[in-house]
Amino acid sequence: MTVRRKDEARGRESRRVAAELRVRMADGGYPPDTLLPSQHELATEFGVSRDTVQRVLRELRGEGWIETRQGQGSRVLRNQRIQSSTPRAGRPRHPMTLGPLIGEAFEQSEVVLDVYTLTAESLDTHLRAQSERIRLGLISPHRIALRIMLPSAVDALPYPKKADAGNPDPDVDARLRARLRGIAEDHMASLHKVLAELRAEKLVPMVEYEFRHTPLTPTFKLYVINRAEVLHGPYVPLVRPVVLGEGEEVEAVDVLGLGATLTHHVRDGRPDSPGATFVESMTAWFEATWTLLTDQAPGLGGRSAVR
Repeated sequence: MTVRRKDEARGRESRRVAAELRVRMADGGYPPDTLLPSQHELATEFGVSRDTVQRVLRELRGEGWIETRQGQGSRVLRNQRIQSSTPRAGRPRHPMTLGPLIGEAFEQSEVVLDVYTLTAESLDTHLRAQSERIRLGLISPHRIALRIMLPSAVDALPYPKKADAGNPDPDVDARLRARLRGIAEDHMASLHKVLAELRAEKLVPMVEYEFRHTPLTPTFKLYVINRAEVLHGPYVPLVRPVVLGEGEEVEAVDVLGLGATLTHHVRDGRPDSPGATFVESMTAWFEATWTLLTDQAPGLGGRSAVR
């Protein structure tokens, strides 16, 4: 295997582990002020080397998820907060997390998800979790319909890029964009695999999914859930270290979506309420953008509706 292919394989492993740990922290699996498992435990669980775990921890530290002290391990600093303007009956009023909301959606007979996102990292992890629930017979949706919009021209995005504007480096910028593209492609391929297997194994009677590109630059992420609920949150720009290769780390201007506060809005039976108005407007925005401003995304494993 060439050096480049080895770096690509290590990069995929690092992204896989980092994505899983981010979602666990975001959903409270590792609550704030608790410690992550040791490097040895993480390496064993994920079947990767200690070097890979160390790269992941450096990245999570740079994103503000954890702090690491010599001899004390890695302490979790935050999670994903979801503030609901119109909580449904029976739901707590304190901040929720994404995992339970996706889980509730999959407990319905029909699951309709429209998603506008940069990489679909968190969606991929949550859908794999729901796939396992289906396989175990814990839930049994009759239909899953998923549409995802992602940015089409990654190279034209204003991020990620080298942080030092006075000392530009087009090669570093190109590699940062290639890394972002790789993250999106990995998660789209994973989503395609999960959904195609549910269909092929007849675990869900109807499975439809389609991935499309839009030329827009994502400044927010959006989940429209069963056309009745909306999750909306900003991509927050920041400067953080990004691990590009074996032992190579650069300061980059990037955005984070996972970990930023999401707002949750619900159709509450009052057509003029703030929640119902927001759900209506964002549902209409997604539909119009999907219809008028997208192209199919074959490079990301896109498929027309598959049944």
